Amino acid sequence: MLLSLASWVNGKPSEMISITDRGLSYGDGLFETIRVTNGRQTLDYLHWQRLLSGARRLGITLDVEQVWRESLLFLESSGVTEAVLKVIVTRGSGGRGYNAAGCGQASRIMSLHALPEYPKHYAIDGVNIRFCDLRIGQSSFAGLKHLNRLEQVIARSEWQGAAYAEGLLRDFEGRIIEGTMSNLFFIDHQEVIVTPSLVRNGVAGVCRQYIMEQARDWGMEVQEKDVFPDMLDKAREVFIANSVNGIWPVVSCDHRHWPVGDITRVIRDKVTGVLNA
Repeated sequence: MLLSLASWVNGKPSEMISITDRGLSYGDGLFETIRVTNGRQTLDYLHWQRLLSGARRLGITLDVEQVWRESLLFLESSGVTEAVLKVIVTRGSGGRGYNAAGCGQASRIMSLHALPEYPKHYAIDGVNIRFCDLRIGQSSFAGLKHLNRLEQVIARSEWQGAAYAEGLLRDFEGRIIEGTMSNLFFIDHQEVIVTPSLVRNGVAGVCRQYIMEQARDWGMEVQEKDVFPDMLDKAREVFIANSVNGIWPVVSCDHRHWPVGDITRVIRDKVTGVLNA
């Protein structure tokens, strides 16, 4: 559902943004989509860390603690307890053309949206996914969740209907990078959890980061490496991760098929527990 349940701009209730805002003109900014459960932002420390890191990389002057406090007030004032909180930060208005010199204060845009209505069996029985035709190029902003999501928009338009729940994006050398809205993981023959390297492109997802940080405590090993499609032929289990939807086991991609395995179930349950707490 796209309908906004509530919105603030720069700390006040509003649905208006300047037509000169650089986020609108150039995609000059960042965003976070945070699952809200029982009025609480889930995996919040990872979202706010990523926003701070991204702002520093883009040279956007931002008091992240102020934005975090605004988000708490925004949630409290809305009265909404189950939702998706979207936080957008742009460089603001100013500069001349691509030259951002003289740009004013960063814009802070917050909105609340209903949780996406995906079938519950996706997380239990698994999903079918596909490879997208669109290829993504190397980016100086690898890892960032910046506002320019045109590649994901075009890739997602390659299919309609419920036959596939997600599409995988590859780069021009054929490496698998990510899904249009998720990060990919697979379990290899040694029971190591493998996820694609994001040093060239892609979004370093918050759910991905949580799994990588917690894996050792769960008695598991995670490796980041270049992943090519033929590596999935030998995978024992495959799943995709998203900080709003959690973990979806993958049961097929083109001619490949996998079971919903034990390791995937453990990780799914761990993540579900955090997102629903």
